[in-house]
Amino acid sequence: MKRGLLLLSGGIDSPVAGYLIKKRGFDLISIHFSNETFAGKEPEQKAKALAKKIGTKLIVIDISDILKQIAEDCDKRYYFVLMKRVLYKLAEEVAKKKKCNFLVTGENLGQVSSQTLQNLFITNKVVSIPVLRPLIAYDKMDIVRLAEKIGTFEISKGPEMCDVLGPKHPSTQARESDIIGQERKVNMNRLIKEKMEKINL
Repeated sequence: MKRGLLLLSGGIDSPVAGYLIKKRGFDLISIHFSNETFAGKEPEQKAKALAKKIGTKLIVIDISDILKQIAEDCDKRYYFVLMKRVLYKLAEEVAKKKKCNFLVTGENLGQVSSQTLQNLFITNKVVSIPVLRPLIAYDKMDIVRLAEKIGTFEISKGPEMCDVLGPKHPSTQARESDIIGQERKVNMNRLIKEKMEKINL
């Protein structure tokens, strides 16, 4: 059976995406990237409850250190795209170890700055594994209604914490060359490698 790795944030969208993929008969594992240093424990606690609700095992990785370095050393305008590329790359490495064939995200086209068509395109290019986005064309209210129906909304509701280190005016049309240049500033490949070496899967 094909297996997917769901990027589970603790927000409204990602558990709904996971539910839809599981409904199609795919096996699913969830992964939550914690930013506990700056966002506290609530997102991780939500993710644990959501993983239980949708019936998946959960892997938690704290990436507070990497996000801090991005926020301090890179151009703030690109924070969200850089963050997403870190999540994707780490998820891809975990997927290889867990024999997952694809990633699943709750991304919705144009809902936030990192989800414009251009920024999704740049984010996607950091991995070679397929990325499924079952909510890509959903309206937000449609997602909320589905979350209410499957019982995840009450767990997910509340402020999103993924933007705690982000800028007020992020880039919506980042260029790949600029993003790669920013990643070189912090030696992103080294950061990813060092993080994976510390993870016991």
